[in-house]
Order: sequence, then C-alpha cells, then structure tokens
Amino acid sequence: MSDDRHAEPPMQLTEATADDIDILTEYWYALASDMEQYSKFNELAYDSVDSVPEAPFRNLLDSDDTTVYLVEDGGDQIGYVTLRDGEHPSREYERYKVIVDLLITERHRNEGYGSDVVAAVKELARDDGCDHLKVSCEWENEGARRFYRDTGFEEKQVTFVQEIE
Repeated sequence: MSDDRHAEPPMQLTEATADDIDILTEYWYALASDMEQYSKFNELAYDSVDSVPEAPFRNLLDSDDTTVYLVEDGGDQIGYVTLRDGEHPSREYERYKVIVDLLITERHRNEGYGSDVVAAVKELARDDGCDHLKVSCEWENEGARRFYRDTGFEEKQVTFVQEIE
C-alpha cells in the first residue's frame, strides 16, 4: 500500500527567510498559545497574533547559532522547527542541537510528520558533527513527553522556575 502523504515531493525542511515571517509568527503564536495552559510562566504578552512584533523573528533568522525551518510536504507548509546549536566542551557528548520549537499544524498531526521532522533533524545534526539532540517540553504536556519518548529521546533533567518579585 502506498503512502499518499509522501507523494511528490516528500516532507522536507526548508530554511526560513525574512519572507516567511508572517507564517512563522502564525505558527509560533499557535504553539505559544497552546503552552499557556501548562504554567503561568507561559502567559503570552500579546492579545492576538497580529500584535506579535516581527523583530524577534528577524533576530532569530539572523542568529549564527539558530536556524528556523519550515516543514513542507508536497509544496504545502505544515509546520516549523527551530534548532539551536550548542556544546559542552568538558563532556564526552560535546556537540548538540536543541529542538527549541516544533509545531505541526493541527490538521496534519498524528500522521507521522513529527517523527519525520525528528529524523530529518537528526540527519542535520549528524551532518554538522553533533553527537546528540536535546529537547524540552512542559512537564504536564504528556502528549509531547510521549512523542519525544516514542522518537527515541530519554528524560534527562528537570527545569525549575521561580518568579522574582
């Protein structure tokens, strides 16, 4: 049986440019809005996607250690992933990529695209000489935790947060 979702061309990551800021803002706002439910520290400062400024996205696209990719399938944009390079010079596992953000549009979820993105990111990391990937998600977001476990990640640490009054 053929896999129609991978009809020409297959899922690919395409590096985002300044021309993609509108769609990146839309995707980021959807992801950030979904995360609000998990912690008061995720509360957005913007009332709508239209009030999100472009400058942070321009800065992200200009960053030397961060790359933003659009997830595309058959010419359609179906999500995005933001990757950041890092290193631990004193550790055996020294060079890594962090999946900062990963969003597959709701319409395309549970179809294998997220797993395909992780596999593509792993290849990018390998090609860049990295020896591991990192990702974090909200503790209470069991769906994301299950997804990352299912794609081969293991839980390593817990992040704590404290408000400064």
